[in-house]
Amino acid sequence: MKFFAAAALAASVVLFPSAGAWARDLTVGLSASTTSMDPQFYVVGPNSAMARNIFDGLVNQDARQQIEPALATSWNRVDDTTWEFKLRPNVKFHDGSDFTAEDVVASIKRVPLAAKNSPSAFTPYVKAIADVLAVDPMTVRITTKGPTPLLLNNLSRIAILPAEFGETPTEQMNQGKGVVGTGPFKFVSWTPDSVITLERNPDYWGGATDWDKVTFRIFKNNSARVAAILSGDVDMIENIPTADTSRLEESNSVKVIKATGNRLMYLHMDQDRETSPFAKGEDGKNPLQKAEVRRALSLSLNSDAIVERLMDGQGTPTGQVVPEGYFGHDEALATDPFDPNKAKDMLAQAGYPDGFDLTFHATNDRYPNDSKIAQAVGQFFSRIGVKTKVETLPGSVYFSRASAREFSFIMGGAAVETGEASGVLGPLLETFGDNAGQGNRGRYSNAEFDKTLEQARTTLDDGEREALLKKATGIAMSDLGIIPLFFLDNTWAAKTDLSFEGRSDGYTLPFYVKAAQ
Repeated sequence: MKFFAAAALAASVVLFPSAGAWARDLTVGLSASTTSMDPQFYVVGPNSAMARNIFDGLVNQDARQQIEPALATSWNRVDDTTWEFKLRPNVKFHDGSDFTAEDVVASIKRVPLAAKNSPSAFTPYVKAIADVLAVDPMTVRITTKGPTPLLLNNLSRIAILPAEFGETPTEQMNQGKGVVGTGPFKFVSWTPDSVITLERNPDYWGGATDWDKVTFRIFKNNSARVAAILSGDVDMIENIPTADTSRLEESNSVKVIKATGNRLMYLHMDQDRETSPFAKGEDGKNPLQKAEVRRALSLSLNSDAIVERLMDGQGTPTGQVVPEGYFGHDEALATDPFDPNKAKDMLAQAGYPDGFDLTFHATNDRYPNDSKIAQAVGQFFSRIGVKTKVETLPGSVYFSRASAREFSFIMGGAAVETGEASGVLGPLLETFGDNAGQGNRGRYSNAEFDKTLEQARTTLDDGEREALLKKATGIAMSDLGIIPLFFLDNTWAAKTDLSFEGRSDGYTLPFYVKAAQ
């Protein structure tokens, strides 16, 4: 398999906005905080989106998560376990240093170091790599432990830093040291939970941006974010509250942008502990360990009603981990029907005719309507006899506690980071370990699932690999390792003199925001 530089460059030209004859400042209202400026520390949407403004990978993902050339202009699979990448010449980092193969080597080798204390590390994206070598200043050779057909998808998640910062700890990067990439914007400052400021990189290899400076302001409060765009305090916002979409669409000063999203909203349950802090039957044991209890809970949920009534239709109910059109999506997997009577029968058959005690934890500031969704889920559970208490917390508190396994039943959102099914199956459902299942907070574990997923990761034939991904998905959905709810739609509102395509990953990337000339 070969991709040649000329063809790759020609294909990528249309991706870059032309430089305007003038530039101005852009202010963007974000809905969630970046929690680290280290682009290799924590796999979570706000961090990954911000990193894409500052850093590039060897390859990047386009607006529909297809692989496109970035710091590598071409790549060649020499054999089943050897890949060679030709690097883009004349690229400079923000500090003025030249980009070379040594930077790629150091960046890939840094990933395990950056994983220290990470709630969800990037190590799964590099665990298949046996060695990375600088053949010459503009050529990198990567050797994998076995056939790795998803190497490009995985590498699209790895930011490239200067080699001199290869051992810089996350704590120092959060203080601004080493936040140096090759991307369209340079890092200026970060005030956690408040403001991030970037400035234009005039030497960006992809062309000039329309913006001299970009200021990202954090508005976790939905009403405040909408008020900011309507008053003109910001030029653009992300994640429009569903209740405000119609009002913004009717505004003469604002346009609404929508894109089908890849973020799965799901429920995760404590499945490996016989006793759990917030899930107890009359015997004191954890009912969530039983697959029939998990199925009963799934049958009690009316996902269609949640999407229509709470999300104003801005979502798609699902019974699997990737949306239609993504590699690994299985049309045969349907959403569980809303059947509370059957759910009650299943609870009784599982030994819980009178239900059990459950406290359900969720965020109240991370996802659109997350608190309302959590309350609705709790009500559905209560209707089948599960005595459910709902507690919602700020994301800054919730995620660390969820990772520490202080909860029994949680709600989360997972984006299809790699553009195909293993990008969710691995983090959420693979047996938890040093380099696997980093987001598997319920500790689901199935040896057949693990084996099938790993086989898919090493199968080069696309048809065979997709069949294996579907099989792995089927195993996990049969067990209900997680309960899928729906995929979020991605939305933005922008001043009418701005244009933005919208992205399936939901990233707000000012490089692709264009100003009317």
